[in-house]
Amino acid sequence: MKKGIFVFSFIIISINLSGQKIINRDPQIESLVNQVSSDTLKAYVDKLVSFGTRSTLSTTTDVKRGIGAARNWALSKFQEFAKHTEGRMTTYLDTWILQPDGKRVDKPIEIANVMAILKGSDPNDNRVFLVSGHIDSRVTDVMNRESEAPGANDDGSGTVAVIELARVMSKSKFPASIIFVTVSGEEQGLLGANHLAEKAVTENWNLEGVLNNDIMGSNHSNETNIIDNTRVRVFSEGLPAFEMDKKVGAIRQYGFENDGKARQLARYLKETGERYIDNLEVVMIYRNDRFLRGGDHTPFVNKGFAAVRISEMNENFLHQHQDLRTEKGIEFGDYAKHMDFEYLRKNTALNLATLANLAKSPSIPEDVILDVRGLGNSTSLRWKASKTGKVKGYYVLMRETAMPYWQKKFFTSDLKITLPYSKDNFFFAVQSVSEDGNESLPVLPRVGLRNAGE
Repeated sequence: MKKGIFVFSFIIISINLSGQKIINRDPQIESLVNQVSSDTLKAYVDKLVSFGTRSTLSTTTDVKRGIGAARNWALSKFQEFAKHTEGRMTTYLDTWILQPDGKRVDKPIEIANVMAILKGSDPNDNRVFLVSGHIDSRVTDVMNRESEAPGANDDGSGTVAVIELARVMSKSKFPASIIFVTVSGEEQGLLGANHLAEKAVTENWNLEGVLNNDIMGSNHSNETNIIDNTRVRVFSEGLPAFEMDKKVGAIRQYGFENDGKARQLARYLKETGERYIDNLEVVMIYRNDRFLRGGDHTPFVNKGFAAVRISEMNENFLHQHQDLRTEKGIEFGDYAKHMDFEYLRKNTALNLATLANLAKSPSIPEDVILDVRGLGNSTSLRWKASKTGKVKGYYVLMRETAMPYWQKKFFTSDLKITLPYSKDNFFFAVQSVSEDGNESLPVLPRVGLRNAGE
């Protein structure tokens, strides 16, 4: 408790003395953030557009056109980066044959996710963090496999963000593993993401977080004509859809309806991203996704993983899912010229800061317990040490029950803490902190009703 007070006092004194820096950034992460390039992102988008169409139903054998050529190019970029990792990064096409479904797949097709796995440097740390964008594109008719479908923003923006993240982050070592993936078949029904989420379950991945990037490179909306490249949306589920029937009792009793895994990840992304990315506000949207739309994070959410969607703040629907045409002076089509590559740079860097902070952090604290055995106006929590990582200590997070974000942090190097705040009036969580100040995801406590040794 006293250690927590001392830390905050020190921060206040530092602010008063210098007036320059009010947050602490990990120098390694800050350096990586500064390496994200808007010019490189634009060059990647132009290359994706050059394939004409990336419809999931398009040709997989043409070397210059179609989804096959596009995914082979993405794989070649991953392979290029992997050459300089001393074997830490492996790349491959995860390919399978999909049978017609009578809906959006009309004949057997070869489908593939483009994978790059940056293996963690700690052999005892099996945590995995995943970042995705979908490489396929479409026009108005989702079954049209021939027409030009540039897909510059939907989802060229998410695809090139993933490739740029692999380029920059492959130069460094992280204790935990990071998977960079451009999935296929999103427009045909989240096909690649469903395949990958199922693989994560069957292969028992310790997948702690999924950042899905879809439509994140335009700053100018239609209808409202809002132009703004200083805000980005993060969609997250509040209630856990996975095994909801088993959790509803505890949610009702303790008020955890705003604290599902995805919502915790969204809060983490907001705090970490705004720490490192100047002139960018992360706006949390309390929905899993938009109306009438779907995203590649949802299959992971449905399997019980923490997964969120990152999208531009104000979408332009004239430049999504449209045949290329001009009507009454209005241009329709998803061209690169409608994008803001400085905005895309910031949104890509947002992913990088979050992934790097997570992958550098210790593993989460184990078995966090909130002691409610007696009445009183204080709160006692205890937990077990993180299993992996160099742990400096732990943050105990606190917020009022009606507040969307964590309001206070208390640092301790102990495995327990008692705070002079009523457990009835606040929510609490605990996260581990590395020697470099990288925080794990927060863990909500379970309620301890029996003895101190439980």
